[in-house]
Amino acid sequence: MNLFSNYLFAALEMQAETGIELNLLWHHLLLAVVFSVVGVIVFGISLLILEKLTPFSMVKEISEEHNIAVAIVVAAIVFGISIIIGASILG
Repeated sequence: MNLFSNYLFAALEMQAETGIELNLLWHHLLLAVVFSVVGVIVFGISLLILEKLTPFSMVKEISEEHNIAVAIVVAAIVFGISIIIGASILG
């Protein structure tokens, strides 16, 4: 227990002297927010493109006609697009 507390105090002192950890945290937080916004925008654009490419209105088919098959296909496409966007953001 003594070794852990010594390590913890040494890490806190080093962080207080340099301030690097806090700056790195803010940098990563800002990047996460930016990439999240970019991912949502790209996702929205891809859904608009998908809506324009289909010969029918997906919104009408799902909401008014209650077509479960179209809803499942759209859900699979949305899931696939989300995985691709997430993988491209992670690099």
